[in-house]
Amino acid sequence: MCGINGFINFKKNLSSPEGSLRKMTDKLYHRGPDDSGIWFDPVTAVGLGHRRLSILDLSSDGHQPMLSKSGRYVLVYNGEIYNYKSLSHRKFNGDTASLLNSIDEVGLEKTLQKINGMFAFALWDKASRKLFLVRDRLGIKPLYYGWHKENFLFASELKAIRAYPDYQLEINRQALALQMQYLAVPAPYSIDLGINKLMPGEYLVLDYASKKVKTYKYWDLQKIAEHGLQTQPKLSDGEFKAALHEQLSRSIKYRMISDVPIGAFLSGGIDSSMVASLMQAQSSKPIKTFSIGFNDGKHNEAKFAKDVARHLGTDHTEFYVDESNAIDVIPKLPSLYDEPFADASQIPTFLVSQLAKKSVTVSLSGDGGDELFAGYNRHVFGPKILTKTSFMPSSLRRLAGSLLSSISADSWDKVSRVLKVDRKIKLLGEKAHKLAKVLSATDINSLYSQVTACWEPGSNIVLGVGEWIPRSSRGMTGNIGHGTAGDIGWGMSGSASYGMMGDSREMSSRGLTAGSITAQMQYLDMINYLPNDILTKVDRASMGVGLEARVPLLDHNLVEFAWRCPLSLKIRDGKSKWLLRQVLYDYVPEKLIDRPKQGFSVPIENWMRKDLKDWAYDLISPEKIKSEGFFDEKIISKVWQEFQSGKGAWHHHLWNVLMFQAWFSSGLQGD
Repeated sequence: MCGINGFINFKKNLSSPEGSLRKMTDKLYHRGPDDSGIWFDPVTAVGLGHRRLSILDLSSDGHQPMLSKSGRYVLVYNGEIYNYKSLSHRKFNGDTASLLNSIDEVGLEKTLQKINGMFAFALWDKASRKLFLVRDRLGIKPLYYGWHKENFLFASELKAIRAYPDYQLEINRQALALQMQYLAVPAPYSIDLGINKLMPGEYLVLDYASKKVKTYKYWDLQKIAEHGLQTQPKLSDGEFKAALHEQLSRSIKYRMISDVPIGAFLSGGIDSSMVASLMQAQSSKPIKTFSIGFNDGKHNEAKFAKDVARHLGTDHTEFYVDESNAIDVIPKLPSLYDEPFADASQIPTFLVSQLAKKSVTVSLSGDGGDELFAGYNRHVFGPKILTKTSFMPSSLRRLAGSLLSSISADSWDKVSRVLKVDRKIKLLGEKAHKLAKVLSATDINSLYSQVTACWEPGSNIVLGVGEWIPRSSRGMTGNIGHGTAGDIGWGMSGSASYGMMGDSREMSSRGLTAGSITAQMQYLDMINYLPNDILTKVDRASMGVGLEARVPLLDHNLVEFAWRCPLSLKIRDGKSKWLLRQVLYDYVPEKLIDRPKQGFSVPIENWMRKDLKDWAYDLISPEKIKSEGFFDEKIISKVWQEFQSGKGAWHHHLWNVLMFQAWFSSGLQGD
């Protein structure tokens, strides 16, 4: 795993282009501490930079930028291609050389259809004078690009782009409004106005002569999902289980290929336990597993991970984090993420990556299982609630939702303790408020937005965005009260253009044209939440300590298989990820796995009322908010007061604002 960057200095006005390139490259040291290199062509003023984390082929043969045997192409590459040995009849020790040779032999398009892995790379074609930027199918690896004073820039992280001479950051307020909704700035936008993220499954072509940029899709999840839904094979449960087991085993076997020590994150949940189980089944010695624990029982899964590790016989390492350990991470977050990012599980993800790095250089993660096999509570309960309340007029549903949300989450939790139902229903207050949001939904668009939004669209918390209101996807049709959770329907059409002022880029692909409510939500999760939040979090947290994180559940072959699985294999008897559970139960007893979904969370609610109270208030005091001019200080002040008094569960909303404030106040945004 590595970091890449580069530019085309069309104006040819840099006094030291190679020095500028080195400065950009050095900003990515953490992504590749083992080696670095630059390549610059004085004729075209094209520069490519690379930082290397050596995983495959530890020799100097893996040095980049790398020239093809023909001399036509120059490549800087970030990622791992697991089937690199089958790309060509010629054999290479590393995936970079194999990738470059395949492009030399059959071209970029055919190569992209063949490769299996996670990657982001830049390819300069000296013959056609074209620059190609490519991102993997699911968006596991990041790639930013954009224009600065008629010069084209790109990099794995924004910090490298900001190191370009005379770069001046202008904050994209529309992107900030999206961050308030999604906790992260979604692709194709970035917090830097004029800089975009390349979308998953796309490649970009910049023609040097015309300076025109075009993007193309080489893998389209919408088409994959729709084809899978329409061509589901008629197999028995046992046959589907066997096929899934084979797909999982192959994917994990690929991701165990390494010339350096390898391990796995283990939370004790279904996905990470599945990965650890199949790794151990294919290893002749105990694999290394890692987990983080909290003394706060409500947020602690380490005890479950330890039970699973003991059963599997892994070499398990756990680290119990006290508040000071976790809080010490917070000052690192602005530099780690480069733009505001507010999924609070970023803290334990960084800590478990830091723990794993002490023993291994590669760690496998269970991310992706929820999206593929309907593992989120919204996949199970959202359609159920909509079906059971479909007879109710929308006004009555909204009234019921208002009544549920009028009671604070703390009060709901107190009720659950008094009635002694907390063992069955974890976080009753949070669930009651989510139910309130579901009840107010009128179609799939509003349903998905309600259950995933932090600050709701149209909350007007961000100043200066006019009438623009972001939506999770556009063109979704169908009203609540027609059809059932399992019906094929809820047609979606049109594009997801957000109508941003002066920017017609799309935030996501078109919606599915057919599928159950659950399938529609799974798809939206895979194009929005998965790449923009989950995969961003894992990439930055792991690469921040020089650790490569691999995600075997997002092998594109497994993704395509999952879309061919009927919904009845994903949700059955009220349980999510049914088929995945059946495979896992062959390795781990059901009693060690079957428990309410908890998530990888931290007690930020308690912290912001105690240890972090002064830090938080300093960042969001009315005076500071008003002087900076990004947020409505009256809204934030009201929310802060309600939160501190216990009247509202506003901790996620406040953390979202705080992550922008901490980033903006750090001074790193102009680095």
